[in-house]
Amino acid sequence: MQTARMWGFIRIVGAILLTAGSAAASAAEEQPICANRPGKSTPTCTVPTGHFQVEVGLADWSLQKNAGERDTALVIGETRFLYGLTERSDIEVDVTPWQRATTSGRGINSGASGIGDVFLIYKHRLTAGDGPLQVAISPVVKIPTAKHALGNGKWEGGLLLPIGYAFGKLPFSLNLTPEVDWVADASGGGHHAAMAQVASLGLQVSAKLSVSAELWSQWDWDPSGTTRQSSADASIAYLPNNKLQLDAGANFGLNHNTPDVELYTGVSVRF
Repeated sequence: MQTARMWGFIRIVGAILLTAGSAAASAAEEQPICANRPGKSTPTCTVPTGHFQVEVGLADWSLQKNAGERDTALVIGETRFLYGLTERSDIEVDVTPWQRATTSGRGINSGASGIGDVFLIYKHRLTAGDGPLQVAISPVVKIPTAKHALGNGKWEGGLLLPIGYAFGKLPFSLNLTPEVDWVADASGGGHHAAMAQVASLGLQVSAKLSVSAELWSQWDWDPSGTTRQSSADASIAYLPNNKLQLDAGANFGLNHNTPDVELYTGVSVRF
C-alpha cells in the first residue's frame, strides 16, 4: 500500500513538472527561479507575489557507518509547496510522502518506512531587493506526522536568519544561515535548544549554471549530552529556462555523528 501511494505521488508530481516545464519556455523575460534547494543554506529570496512554486527532492540517499553498524536512509519525493504572499514574503509547506531507514550489524537488522514529518515555514525578506546585502527571517514549525520509528512524535520549532551577499560584478556570492531550534529531549520529557550554521560560497558559472560549496555544523544540547554534527557539501544547479531548475548535490560527514555520505537530486518549478 505504501509503495502504491509513493508511485502515485511520483506520477502526480511528474505530470505537474512536465506541464510546467513546457509552459515555462514562454517566460524568457521573467526573473530566473530562486529555489531553496540545492544545499543546506537558505536563500533570502522569496516567491513572487501570487505565484506558486514546487520544489521536489526526487531522491535523497545517505549512509553512515559507526561502531560496526550500518545505517541508511532513502527519501523519495520530499516536496516543498511555496506561495508568494507579498513582494518580500512567502509561505511554505514541506512534506515527505515516503522514506525508509535501515540499521544492520552486530545482530541488528531493522527497517521502517512511511511518511515523514510536515514543516510549515514563513519567510520574510527584511532588506530591499536591489542591494548586495540581503537579510531574511524564517520561522519554522514541525508537525509530527511520521511514525515513531521515523520521527520523535514531538512538535518542534526553529528560527532561521538567511544572509546573502553578492560580490559586485564578480560571479561569487556568500550565504550564511544561522539557525536556533527548540527540539524535543531524547528522553521525550521536554525540550531543549539546538543551533545550526551554514556557510556557502556560490559561483555563477553562466546564466544557466551555478555551483556551490558549503560547510555545515549543528549543535544539539540535549540534557543527556551534547551532540555535534558537521559536513562539507557541494551542489550544482542548472536552469533550462527561467521557471525550471534541475539540481544535484553531495554531502560528506566530517565526524562520526554525521552520515558519511549523502547524495541527492531534485527539480524546482515556478508557476
